[in-house]
Amino acid sequence: AELDRQFAEHTRQRNDLREELSRIARLSHEEAKAILLRQAAEETKRDAAELTRHIVEDAQMRGEERARHILATVIQRYAGEYTFESTTASVAINSDEIKGRIIGREGRNIRAFETATGVTVLIDDTPNAVVISGFDPVRRAIAREAMARLIADGRIHPTRIEEIVAQVQREMEDSILRLGEEAVAKLGLAPVHVETARLLGRLRFRHSYSQNILDHSIEVARLAGLIAAELGDDIEGAKRAGLLHDIGKAVTHEIEGPHAIVGADLLRQHGEDARIVNGVASHHQ
Repeated sequence: AELDRQFAEHTRQRNDLREELSRIARLSHEEAKAILLRQAAEETKRDAAELTRHIVEDAQMRGEERARHILATVIQRYAGEYTFESTTASVAINSDEIKGRIIGREGRNIRAFETATGVTVLIDDTPNAVVISGFDPVRRAIAREAMARLIADGRIHPTRIEEIVAQVQREMEDSILRLGEEAVAKLGLAPVHVETARLLGRLRFRHSYSQNILDHSIEVARLAGLIAAELGDDIEGAKRAGLLHDIGKAVTHEIEGPHAIVGADLLRQHGEDARIVNGVASHHQ
């Protein structure tokens, strides 16, 4: 009974206090409640923002430290080779007498060769060598092999030039496809679309930043797989994105645009997984 009496007294005093506060502030109970809630919300937001800032700063510090540790670990577990690219290739000859036969009467042989291969043949005073120049590395490789075969065969005339160049082109296409398929198999990945494999193979004839791009792509795939393993993530997906990330460079001399976007568009056309397409498109900015 005493507790009930005290509770009733407490309730009466609380109500009297509310009425007095409302009278003094000229605010209703609901208005005062809204002000208090608004003040509490603002204080909570400030506290939350400060807490978030501390969490983000701590995460960044720990994340950078973790990233450095992972990259250092991965780099220690892998080493690659470096090469360089030139826009010219030379073909050795036994004597300078062969240069006249390569040029042909009134230059018909050299014109036929340049038309069939799409490169420029430079015949100058360089001893025992013929220089082939061209920006397309695949054409340059075809021209070099065709020239070597023509010199070895000895029969150099327009018809024979066309036959040899066509033969080398067919062999090169088969070789390019095989190179792409071997790169995929080397990494233990599921097969890619035949056109994707062919583009990969063409990267064997491209260089960038002192590296052969196909070797670079395989290296990136392995590094990506190691990083994914350190993070407990999708190893095969990371390796696949790493292998295909520079595939746009296989056609950048034919299609305008950033190689990351060009490569992603090609992979999308060939039915590649959307995550891999996004990885390729996103690997620059």
